[in-house]
Amino acid sequence: MPEALSEIPAAAWSRYSRQILLEEVGVEGQRKLSAARILVVGAGGLGSPAALYLAAAGVGVLGLADLDRVEEHNLQRQIVHDTAAIGQPKVESAARRLAALNPHVQIRLYGDGVTPANAIEMFSGYDLVVDGSDNFPTRYLCMDAAFLAKRPLVYGSIFKFEGQVAVFDPAAGGPCYRCLFPAPPPPGGVPNCGEAGVLGALCGVIGSLQAVETIKYLLGIGESLRGRLLAFDALTMQFRTLNLPRDPHCPLCGDQPRIRRIDPAAYAFSCAAPAAPPDPDPTEIPVEVSVEEARRLLTAGTDSAFLLDVREPAEVEICRIDGGRHIPMREVAARLGELPRDHRILVLCHHGGRSRQVTGFLRAQGFRAASNVAGGIAAWAERIDPAIRRY
Repeated sequence: MPEALSEIPAAAWSRYSRQILLEEVGVEGQRKLSAARILVVGAGGLGSPAALYLAAAGVGVLGLADLDRVEEHNLQRQIVHDTAAIGQPKVESAARRLAALNPHVQIRLYGDGVTPANAIEMFSGYDLVVDGSDNFPTRYLCMDAAFLAKRPLVYGSIFKFEGQVAVFDPAAGGPCYRCLFPAPPPPGGVPNCGEAGVLGALCGVIGSLQAVETIKYLLGIGESLRGRLLAFDALTMQFRTLNLPRDPHCPLCGDQPRIRRIDPAAYAFSCAAPAAPPDPDPTEIPVEVSVEEARRLLTAGTDSAFLLDVREPAEVEICRIDGGRHIPMREVAARLGELPRDHRILVLCHHGGRSRQVTGFLRAQGFRAASNVAGGIAAWAERIDPAIRRY
């Protein structure tokens, strides 16, 4: 076999034959794929389809970085995992599936995920980074590290029924993620998929598009999404492409950048709502209570405690605490007249983020007896009533 073809395993020619038949790929293109080293950040909704298609295409080395374990609610969209993998590290579950799909791919695992301490060194060992992260700290860390390591990054994100894909490659003259969004939103400003929900099949669309852009980049074919943002709306089945110019004032890739290294403090923020502020007077009703204290108040027999559930209707259909009043967060402001001012109001949501925001709003409206239930109904199910359905 000629030296130029040595990276393609002899047993894999039949496997890749339909791909090699493409004039834009051919034998030389398959050799490029087999010699490529790709890192996928996140083995979740986006990382699952992206990693599966990259492994199937014959990428030589495929890195997987994720610190989470498989949970049952992941299985609706994270198709690289199965029911038997619940409780296992995601990278190990994904590695088994990918190895079964294509044993010719070398898989490298990073069970600690991407951190400020390891990001640049990790990224420098790969040709390209596929960002399938699901939170803003990791997303900004990935972009900053990719820029400093001079590696292109294929970005993807999802929200409910909408998704986005772009290629950020400042080293080749394109913009970066911070050209589009210079700084992250305030904590709690954007709900995550655990609060807003997401269509599982949407992850397949966006993750597959990330794999397509990665393969195109490796082969040097087609028109890249560098400098463009592809937006997809699953409800209307419409794609839109927006031009993204490089921002000369960008804090990362601009003419006078302010970000020149990875500062761990810059990625220490959380996507959750900010912690409840300390109570100014210990004699006042606390801003936040535990689920144990909430249960005590609700079962004290005085009828002075009122449970306000601010989750969405679909969430309440899954599970609820008996006796609570349901008013979705988005309707609270218009329905203040339904809330008793002479009762202790205990505000509840899924994990405590939305309810914390509602509690702050109610107190600003004069409901000084409003308290957030820390941890939400998830904590209630874990520590008070295991019979409550988890989601």
